[in-house]
Amino acid sequence: MNTDTPLEERIAELRAGTGDPRAMVGELRRAVVLVPLEGGGLWTAESGGVRWILGFSDEEALARFARARDAGDGRDTGRSWEFAALLGARLLDEIVPAIGVPAGLAMNVADRDGAMLFPPVMGIVPDAVAVDVDVTPGGQG
Repeated sequence: MNTDTPLEERIAELRAGTGDPRAMVGELRRAVVLVPLEGGGLWTAESGGVRWILGFSDEEALARFARARDAGDGRDTGRSWEFAALLGARLLDEIVPAIGVPAGLAMNVADRDGAMLFPPVMGIVPDAVAVDVDVTPGGQG
């Protein structure tokens, strides 16, 4: 029985070379994304000059991350992980721009074959915060 979420299915298709990137982004925008909370805010990590929000497609994906994180620290804390459940569109359209630096979404990072990065580029985040917008002199894109 396939228990993948529609977003996980679109990610798998794209990773297999058969998917449509626009369909995957559309599915992300419709999906509820679970984001762990840390220090009173959303859990993020910086890599390659981008601030990545860590998002998960369901509680099982978040649990795999929690187990991997605890194992990487050499301990099994058994602690509960608080998280926010946010619509993907809200993450991309409101939260990413509010971060104030180039930011994107890293989905299911503990799943070797199911992880996907949604970088801060046109078609994923608003053009105003996309890093690949070509701005010509005079402010016209």
